[in-house]
Amino acid sequence: MNGAMLIETYKNGLERYSLAELRHQSAPEVWSLGQMLDHLVLASLDYFDKVELCAADGEEQWLGKTEAGERLFELGGFPPVKIRLPDGPENNPSNSESKEDLLRGLDQVLQKMKAWEGRIPSINPRRKVKHGGFGWLNAREWFELNDMHLRHHLRQKEELEQKAGCANP
Repeated sequence: MNGAMLIETYKNGLERYSLAELRHQSAPEVWSLGQMLDHLVLASLDYFDKVELCAADGEEQWLGKTEAGERLFELGGFPPVKIRLPDGPENNPSNSESKEDLLRGLDQVLQKMKAWEGRIPSINPRRKVKHGGFGWLNAREWFELNDMHLRHHLRQKEELEQKAGCANP
């Protein structure tokens, strides 16, 4: 499933959720559907900012990915395990965004995805931006990371829908 289809999957789910389902947290440390969607929007927009930095004129970077980054790209996605992000405001998404705000965010991600998709092949692959865990990534890798990240959260989406009691997940 490509990024555009994944965004449509998340949008279709969001349109079905009641506000109570969207904000339901089964435990204090468990995200709601709204928090997961807010996280996806913020992370995707950040990844596209990194694509833009790679596309800008700058020095070439000869350093590569970390071992974890190499494994991730060899697998073509995140392993099927839950990942606990470090505590901090950047990893604590909002649980008060409206459905409309989240839909606008997902639409913005889709627009950026479509805008960059055709431009990626022309971006110098030696222009890279460092990812904290995966090392130096070029524009194509940041773009692919976005798809991997969106796919990774599909399992969480299904689990959160069940916990929130969504009628037709």
